[in-house]
Amino acid sequence: MVETTNQLISNAYFESGIVSREFESVSGPPIANGLIWLNEILGRMVVDQTMIPYESTFSFNAVIGQEEYPITDIVSIDTLTFIKDAVRYSMRYTARNEYFGSPRVENISSLPFTWYFEREFGGGKIYMYFQPDQAYPVTVHGLFRLSEVALQQDLSLTLDNFYRTYLRYSLAEKICVEFKLPVPAGVQKYLEIYTGLIKKRSRPLDLSSTKVSTLQRQGGLTWADVNLGRGWRPI
Repeated sequence: MVETTNQLISNAYFESGIVSREFESVSGPPIANGLIWLNEILGRMVVDQTMIPYESTFSFNAVIGQEEYPITDIVSIDTLTFIKDAVRYSMRYTARNEYFGSPRVENISSLPFTWYFEREFGGGKIYMYFQPDQAYPVTVHGLFRLSEVALQQDLSLTLDNFYRTYLRYSLAEKICVEFKLPVPAGVQKYLEIYTGLIKKRSRPLDLSSTKVSTLQRQGGLTWADVNLGRGWRPI
């Protein structure tokens, strides 16, 4: 079912009680302000990642000898892989202190096997070590910023009905706040319901476990890892 941005904003005003559904229409400054507030809500998802219900995939080619890769609109990363000779290889996430603080040789180009990600303005940056020795195809699975919307845009083409419903109640709450009016109990109730459902179902927790043996070799890279294994160890 088609639902435009204007319809969602109008229904949010109706839900807030500020505009009467039977006797008034929403246009002019109210619809323009509603668009601004709706995009503010969408932008808020960047810092509340549990409210982004869609995971995305982004691919790019690694650059020989390049460690840093800025990615526009990326919020968080679940997995990072690359392809070599038609085989997909996983890369190991490394925490900030380990990636930037541990000793390592800087002038080696080889198979990248560790990565670190940090947020930046407008997106984020991926760091890979070793620096790639070939232009490997790299695939990122994770969360990306939800795009801003425009008036008359058909939201049913990009957002599911449940999420449009959540946005309608969230915008209704925002409208009440902007007009310094109490939020209707019905709006608050359904906003809490949809918020809880999205947080619970959008990104279920990975509760799988991995056994670690006390005999397993731990620690950083050795001389053999760097010069012979090129970062790879036999199982």
